Amino acid sequence: MSQQPLWSPDAPNTVIHGDNLPVLEKLPSNSFQLIYIDPPFNTGRTMTRQTVRTVRTEGASRVGFKGHTYETIKGTLSSYDDAFADYWGFLEPRLEEAWRLLTEEGTLYLHLDYREVHYAKVLLDALFGRDCFLNEIIWAYDYGARTNKRWPPKHDTILVYVKNPDNYRFNNAEVDREPYMAPGLVTPEKVARGKLPTDVWWHTIVGPTSREKTGYPTQKPLGVIRRIVQASSAEGDWVLDFFAGSGTLGAAAAETGRRYLLIDQNPEALKTMQKRFATTTTPPQFLRPNGQLALS
Repeated sequence: MSQQPLWSPDAPNTVIHGDNLPVLEKLPSNSFQLIYIDPPFNTGRTMTRQTVRTVRTEGASRVGFKGHTYETIKGTLSSYDDAFADYWGFLEPRLEEAWRLLTEEGTLYLHLDYREVHYAKVLLDALFGRDCFLNEIIWAYDYGARTNKRWPPKHDTILVYVKNPDNYRFNNAEVDREPYMAPGLVTPEKVARGKLPTDVWWHTIVGPTSREKTGYPTQKPLGVIRRIVQASSAEGDWVLDFFAGSGTLGAAAAETGRRYLLIDQNPEALKTMQKRFATTTTPPQFLRPNGQLALS
């Protein structure tokens, strides 16, 4: 008897508790209109250290992902510490799977902080192609600890890449509007309507007394994720987050009529999502990578 697939486009909303890479490798290509990921920096895993780097070069002898040609370079990049090498050795195959899983009109949103985002830009340029880069979104907030030794870092960066730069979905008319910073310079009608967001988003973090707080330490605001979902997907589309954490992408998807697949191997993430989705109209199914029910 053939084994039932772990996930298919006619499945209900689903949360899978397990290591994301083996799960991603089993999913069918071209299945998700939107992939949003907010990967952790400290993977907590032992990885083989990379001793060489590869860069995409036209006409090189080595042929790799998507038919691009590469050359191997040894030198300064190999001198970064183990954490750097391990992290990108961990993340790169998962980003390759993200490209495969996106629909032809699909979009990837990769959420990182200032420490790693410039490395991610180089990696995604190689994997997707520089012409597939759509935006660098700055999510700015004004909350948390301060320092007098430098400008306090109060932003995250979200890199946006499309699978096909000539055919992708983007509908900013669906997203929430923002107040004008200088309302006296525009008409009262425009003030009442608000302005469309730019690539700088001012939005508070999930505070300790916020109504949406789940208790998960890296929870992202529903308002930020909802904007992503509304702009780059439509009702009925499948969206994917394989570092799901507290499940905010699923909450935004459920609120806006999208379908979602979430993956996370952290037991605390599973408990948080089970509690968060328990009161929703159509709670998701919780599975393990072997297809059995996952219970906290």
